[in-house]
Amino acid sequence: MTSLATEPTGLTAPLQLHTDWSRRCVVHSPALPWQASPSPWVTRRLLERDGAEVARATSVVRYAPGAHFAEHTHERGEEILVLDGTLSDEFGDHGPGTYLKNPPGSRHAPRSADGCTLFVKLRHLDPLDTERQVVHTRTAPWRPGLVPGLSVLPLSAFGTQHTALVRWAPGTRFSRHRHWGGEEVYVLDGVFSDEHGDHPAGTWIRSPHLSEHQPFSREGCTIWVKTGHLPPPG
Repeated sequence: MTSLATEPTGLTAPLQLHTDWSRRCVVHSPALPWQASPSPWVTRRLLERDGAEVARATSVVRYAPGAHFAEHTHERGEEILVLDGTLSDEFGDHGPGTYLKNPPGSRHAPRSADGCTLFVKLRHLDPLDTERQVVHTRTAPWRPGLVPGLSVLPLSAFGTQHTALVRWAPGTRFSRHRHWGGEEVYVLDGVFSDEHGDHPAGTWIRSPHLSEHQPFSREGCTIWVKTGHLPPPG
């Protein structure tokens, strides 16, 4: 594979996909086609993208066994949640459930011996957020949430940005609330619901700055959540 000096290149023209942050966006990722990446061994489902290969982007990424990228830099950082399989780099092997935050300016050469699937966000981090973060969510302790039946596993916090896993027991309901800086949800298992509908595993939801909703889960679910990272309109 060609050596890459920065984030891997592949898309030659900028792509604008779900770039209006003032609008609510819901995508059921399992219904999307797998698309090519700069590596012949890596495919992806594009959830949002603003740019070519160097882009502010959110994707589900699949590494075939033996897939690898040359060392490259993430100028505005990267967040990864390993959904299945094992992702490896010079820092070690990262199995299912591992959360990684690679800060702005960080470099790595990711690979996967046996294949893996990842939830990935690029170029969303505060430029001043320089701490690398690794959380093994399968073994890390969870905290009680704000209502009975809710458990929270914090993953990262910097400034207004907060990333966490949230586990909903069957029948859990949360009060109506507003999100300053917006909210982003990726449903990992079960069904997450609110007044807008039911959202099964694999659903990605982005709600804009100051949006409101009243979420619940009838059967229980686990979600990845990021808040405070979407700019106000205008």
